[in-house]
Amino acid sequence: MVGSKPRPVPEPLSSGRVSGFIGEGFDVYIMTATGTPSDLLRRAQPTIGGSVYMKPQDMAWEQTQFDGISIKVLYEAEEKGEMTCFLKWEPGATLPMHKHPEIEQTYVIEGSFYEHDGIYRAGEFIWRRVGSFRETHSDEGAVILAIYRKPNVFRHSSGYSRKSA
Repeated sequence: MVGSKPRPVPEPLSSGRVSGFIGEGFDVYIMTATGTPSDLLRRAQPTIGGSVYMKPQDMAWEQTQFDGISIKVLYEAEEKGEMTCFLKWEPGATLPMHKHPEIEQTYVIEGSFYEHDGIYRAGEFIWRRVGSFRETHSDEGAVILAIYRKPNVFRHSSGYSRKSA
């Protein structure tokens, strides 16, 4: 930021290995006992296999436990509850009342869906506050990109169960 004081770089740890990340915003420091953060970055090499490429257009939609709603999972870390997925809503589909235990981020790719706070159309982005409750509907159908930090909590389940469509 213009006019802000630079933050001091933390002292390296004595373990001799990369031990974690700290920082705020784009100020990220890597702590290591083998040099300063800038030394480490100067020596860094690209991580072969460090990216996972997906072709969602080649993936099959899987039916969820909710009528008219199917899913393509792009990323999932079950032990943390994280998931990034496409959800496809058929016309007339409803996602029953549920709670958001963490924030949820949604980008509407096509169609629209609605709830008590409004109607969300293609090209719009919504994020849900921690602890919020809602029931959502789609009259025309929709495809959304959803990013979960923790799975939604429904009356009889958490998250989305799936079976091949």
